[in-house]
Amino acid sequence: MATPLTTTILGAGLMGRLLALALVRAGHTVQVFEAGGPEAEGAAARVAAAMLAPLAESAITETQVVQMGQYGLLRWPELIAQLDAPVFFQQNGTLILWHRQDAAEATRFGHQLTATRQALPSLPAPQALDATAIADLEPSIGTRFAQGLYLPDEGQLDNRQLLAALLLQLQKHGVNMHWHSPRQPEDCQADWVFDCRGLGARGQWPGLRAVRGEVLRLHAPGVDLRRPVRLVHPRYPLYIAPKENNVFVVGATEIESDDMSPISVRSSLELLSAAYSVHPGFGEARILESNTQCRPTLPNNLPAIRQLSAQAPRVLQINGLYRHGFLIAPAMLDAVLELVEKGQSALAVQWNLAIETV
Repeated sequence: MATPLTTTILGAGLMGRLLALALVRAGHTVQVFEAGGPEAEGAAARVAAAMLAPLAESAITETQVVQMGQYGLLRWPELIAQLDAPVFFQQNGTLILWHRQDAAEATRFGHQLTATRQALPSLPAPQALDATAIADLEPSIGTRFAQGLYLPDEGQLDNRQLLAALLLQLQKHGVNMHWHSPRQPEDCQADWVFDCRGLGARGQWPGLRAVRGEVLRLHAPGVDLRRPVRLVHPRYPLYIAPKENNVFVVGATEIESDDMSPISVRSSLELLSAAYSVHPGFGEARILESNTQCRPTLPNNLPAIRQLSAQAPRVLQINGLYRHGFLIAPAMLDAVLELVEKGQSALAVQWNLAIETV
């Protein structure tokens, strides 16, 4: 990569846009082919809550993803600083709450956090909260919850602002964006092809599957939350992520399905009930959107990189980000750039990130 190369990126979701910008800034010629349009309506990144919570996510993922998330939390401010358009970024920590009937599940959750910190002592320690401490952190919640946990330094960003800001920067650099133009790697003529299509790559990556998620976007002028809140739930952890202007993203359903039909009544009721139980002000909220999207997931629920060595041009596939896209995207980006530049990646070794040659 020391000399300028021609590169083609398949997919203009989060990973595709980050990689395209990094490559064009390094002096390479970049073009992007996307099956959808510039609003990223087909990408899981458009629906996501974009929470950057490595310790909180450790309850449902492996240590290596937590490590990549730690790295990503440090890298996001640097990546956002390269953009001309503003992107909401917040690092006020995560608040974990539970109802009394879910105390056993909260205990299990706490044990998992303890185990993660034993493996990764660099993570900030969770802080146990009583009702008064919860009210100090989130006055609008008051003392409705008797116990909770605070995870310092965790963050979030605005996913749609970021996707728009990345596109604006790519256009500024003259990257040729081909919308509504699906392509296969073998269709491309370039020195390097980077396949970031997510579920669009199912025909080329055996075992790649869809996991459906359902998310609500609410406008709640009567609710003032300063940080993301996770409500411990016996079936799945529910989250409320506050964005700017009293907009809240509520979600976290996990369904093994590639069904892209509208959100179910059951999921809607559970998400809305959870939000209302955290803050009664959500009772007067307006439902801006109900969204469904399927996340690209590999059999082990972990991300991976594959190099198709038998093909010319050289093809690198990046996939399996599952529900951790915004959390680990900077780590995946830097591992890919390191791999292409040096033929190997010390970062990938450090995180035990799978790199396959097929």
